[in-house]
Amino acid sequence: MTSDQTRREFFRNGILIGAGAAAAALASRTSGGIEPIVRKGGGRLKLSCCAYSYRQFLSGENRTMTLDDFIETAAEMGLDGVELTAYYFPREITPEYLNHLKQKAFLLGLDISGTAVGNNFCHPPGETRDNNIAQIKQWVDYSAALGAPCIRVFGGNVPKGGELEQAQKWTIEVIEECCEYSGKKGVFLAMENHGGITASPKEMLPIVQGVKSEWFGVNLDTGNFRTDDPYRDIAVMAPYSVTTHVKVSIGGQPADFKRIIGILRDASYRGYFALEYEEKEDPKTAVPRTMKILRDLVG
Repeated sequence: MTSDQTRREFFRNGILIGAGAAAAALASRTSGGIEPIVRKGGGRLKLSCCAYSYRQFLSGENRTMTLDDFIETAAEMGLDGVELTAYYFPREITPEYLNHLKQKAFLLGLDISGTAVGNNFCHPPGETRDNNIAQIKQWVDYSAALGAPCIRVFGGNVPKGGELEQAQKWTIEVIEECCEYSGKKGVFLAMENHGGITASPKEMLPIVQGVKSEWFGVNLDTGNFRTDDPYRDIAVMAPYSVTTHVKVSIGGQPADFKRIIGILRDASYRGYFALEYEEKEDPKTAVPRTMKILRDLVG
């Protein structure tokens, strides 16, 4: 089944239940919301690795690596890029430090495929929302300086006692404000399916299709749909994706990498396939082994 057929089946089976959700999605599409991305040349995947894969070595009491070390490790694996997670940057980020990372990656033949931050957009107007917006705009500046084309962002969680539709509306408002800024810097915001208001396409599509900005897309995380059919949901969201995270397992079972790659190619996805390793095995042995498997499959 192709990705287009899967999407049609998805809607036909009524997984986007509720007239309100369906109407909201339809209204957003007819009022300037983003459409599936049209690409030429067929699917093409480039391999990257998320700094988060080495989190136990990049922070905390057992910190034995810097981002410099991580970039060198990625080069040793023969990767195409690295995703630099905000959590592992020094407290004070200077232009000199950003230039240093950019220089190092370039000399090692690596792209900085993206950056990633932690945030929660599900807040009403006020100080907390303003702080989240300021954080994103700051990282837009950092990403532009690094030459990173996108930032992974989260949606967030419905506040206690709140309603999903209101949280979705707040998220759309914040994303549009941030994208107005990021577009001027040439940086995409890529919202990850990460639980909460992005737990499944049912919750996520009204947001994705509601945002009116050409500088917005999805960071498709292959391991984050905890639904009855994660591969179906991956296929539904793949056409909106500007970057991806690939996990080693899906729903507690080994990920079918070949199937995932097929879904992305059916959607003509052209971009980074970034491993975000979260298993118990030491990433220093598991990540290179997994990357070899992915390289053989990607070609």
